[in-house]
Amino acid sequence: MFTGIIETIGKVVDLQKDQDNLHLVIESDISNELKIDQSVAHNGVCLTVVALADGTHTVTAVSETLNKSNLGKLKVGDLINMERCMQMNGRLDGHIVQGHVDQTGSCTGANEMAGSWEYTFSYDSSTGNVTVEKGSICVNGISLTVVNSKENSFSVSIIPYTYEHTNMQQIKTGDTVNLEFDIIGKYVARLMKQ
Repeated sequence: MFTGIIETIGKVVDLQKDQDNLHLVIESDISNELKIDQSVAHNGVCLTVVALADGTHTVTAVSETLNKSNLGKLKVGDLINMERCMQMNGRLDGHIVQGHVDQTGSCTGANEMAGSWEYTFSYDSSTGNVTVEKGSICVNGISLTVVNSKENSFSVSIIPYTYEHTNMQQIKTGDTVNLEFDIIGKYVARLMKQ
């Protein structure tokens, strides 16, 4: 379980294909604090730490994860949002995030405003996922508030702190992002179909 409050940005330093799996070697300022078997969200995807080295850690993404996320599109040098799992005695500053990406979306607009940024993303709404105005959405693991909700797209506003401390700074029009829709909204949508 995560909150969507990004703890640090990691850098992809190596990618190793192993049959249908992909091992991602990540360098970050928290890699030395991690433990084998620990769950860490990488761009919103909950992955298990499988190896540690000096200043780096390795996680493995299986084909299901690669098919439903943007991890398979990563290149050496790319920045990746990271968050360790939440502690039960801590504050829930973002929203309830499972680390289970529902689908990917595409950035259709990235506009600098007067002191902030507005990003618009499109997604395939035929999957049943929805957004609502002022509701929560997780983009690449970042807990954000929807400011403009449409049937197959939504917009979010990004404050300077979030822009500087996440990989939003490298997202541009046409880029693929990981989307995890609000868990409560998913249950309500499922119940409405019954």
